Amino acid sequence: MVSIDSIPGVVLGGVLLAALVAVGYLRRRRRTMADGGYPTPSERETELETEKPFGLVRWFTTVDHKDIGILYIVFGVVAALWGGTDAMMLRTELITPGKTIWGTETYNGLFTTHGVTMIFFFALPVFFGIANYFLPMLIGADDMSFPRINAIAFWLLPPSLVLVRGGLITEIIGKLLESVGLSALAYPLLALTPIDMSWTMYTPMSSSLANPQIDLALLGLHLSGIATTMGAINFIVTIFAERADDVEWANLDIFSWTMLTTSGIALFAFPVLGSAIIMLFLDRNFGTTFFALEGGGAILWQHLFWFWGHPEVYILVLPAFGLTSLILPKFSGRKLFGFKFIVYSTLAIGVLSFGVWAHHMFTTSVDPRVKASFMAVSIAIAIPSAVKTFNWMTTMWSGNIRLTAPMILIIGGIGTFIIGGVTGVFLASIPVDLVFHDTYYIVGHFHFIIMGIIAMSMVAASYYWFPILTRRMYDQRLAQVQAVLLIVGVTVSFTAMLVIGYLGLPRRYAYYPAEFTLLHQVATAGAYIIALSVFLWIVNFVQSARTGPLVMDADVWNLKESGQFTREWQWFERQLQERRGFERSTPRTPVAEDGGSGGSSDVGDGGEGGGGSDGRDD
Repeated sequence: MVSIDSIPGVVLGGVLLAALVAVGYLRRRRRTMADGGYPTPSERETELETEKPFGLVRWFTTVDHKDIGILYIVFGVVAALWGGTDAMMLRTELITPGKTIWGTETYNGLFTTHGVTMIFFFALPVFFGIANYFLPMLIGADDMSFPRINAIAFWLLPPSLVLVRGGLITEIIGKLLESVGLSALAYPLLALTPIDMSWTMYTPMSSSLANPQIDLALLGLHLSGIATTMGAINFIVTIFAERADDVEWANLDIFSWTMLTTSGIALFAFPVLGSAIIMLFLDRNFGTTFFALEGGGAILWQHLFWFWGHPEVYILVLPAFGLTSLILPKFSGRKLFGFKFIVYSTLAIGVLSFGVWAHHMFTTSVDPRVKASFMAVSIAIAIPSAVKTFNWMTTMWSGNIRLTAPMILIIGGIGTFIIGGVTGVFLASIPVDLVFHDTYYIVGHFHFIIMGIIAMSMVAASYYWFPILTRRMYDQRLAQVQAVLLIVGVTVSFTAMLVIGYLGLPRRYAYYPAEFTLLHQVATAGAYIIALSVFLWIVNFVQSARTGPLVMDADVWNLKESGQFTREWQWFERQLQERRGFERSTPRTPVAEDGGSGGSSDVGDGGEGGGGSDGRDD
């Protein structure tokens, strides 16, 4: 019998390469068109002369902003599923007070990798993907300012994720090697165990743990910070330099405004984190004392980390605000109320976000007078956030609201943001923070933001722009069910955590007193509902992208009725007309209640007339 050890590695590599080439060739031969069917020989010949390469070559070499946007989105979704699996494993362990399935070591690793994956590799890459695809269309640009830097910024992320989560990967590979008798190769891989220092990486624990995987994780995080900074610079330059002649600051769309502010925050915040990570890496490996007692001490790490950490919250939530402000008027039949005030509040949040970091350090030895100043700024930042909330509510007031899946998610996101924001105002107060510090109340508070308005705006955007992304329409009934399930799951799970924290249970412990069993089981049930909604979203998205009804009319949401047929939809209409010969539509009388059905005649109500093409209210 031939052992795998006896086969030369070059032969195995050759077989793998041949298999990839064969798959690419078959995909090229049987490639489906975005609007159904297969390309004819003449179409393939034309595309060979004018279009992008086929198969994997296209995706590895593309500099097109739409392709890179899709790569970002796919990467972010994969990371979210991976980090979400960690969360499901955590909640399963917490069903019973004692040990259920996982031990404490695995539990510590899970909540570390869950936090790092979701913060660094889920939310921001997805928003960068959405912006890469749609921002150039919204501002009338042909592409991003630096297409190659754009591609490089994305391709830094996959190796970053592998480096950060390498402990699990190397463990699997090591055990496979060990099973075939290659123990010598397996030993160094098995020495890399998953990181378990929490996503905050507080010193002195992170600087003293012997696990070499931590060094690889630090390099991965530093790499992801470089990628984010490159992407941020590209967005800023694109918005400043690539706008069409008729796109002035006064009529720049609200999503581009929020991406501009987000990129500005990232440009100042991420280099600080990168520097702190390098200092921690030097402390661990080269005997420096940046965070040792004889140097800056553990408090220096907290200052540097939270100078990035709290602006990072607004880096994640501002694009969600932008999507909410963009999509909400479309299904309210009215222009966005108070557009200028929403822009001003976005800029105010961008500035104030750098003045709140020390409210994460109210329990440390920082001077009380300094703490008081940070408490004041932390409470003050609620004002521009409230301005947005009241403007969204006023936009819906007396509007002709259509409860499509995107609109359900947007309304749900506003609701969860109110809960997360109000509980955050309490935490900005020093006396309250001292009571709730490091309890489940903190977990419930920020998950109402992360899994509330941030995740819900992403899913809403995926439904809203699905026809542009795929040229097809999704199952709207299933999407509405999924949207409601997501809102219910988030509310149930994280309300239970707020109550658990209010009762004083600390977070991050694998085991807990028996009196908290019921509340933990309720939180776990809510988490399972979230998982079910994510499953339905994937099924609907994938199946509809393959076999959903073809879109024949670009005005899927009947936006022409309310004067909100914006630039990306106008681009989509030109694509349908030029490539497939579909005729442009004229405004129609609304008849359906669910907001449209993929370009057929039964689209929903656009509400009252909205005025300008961008649907804004100055």
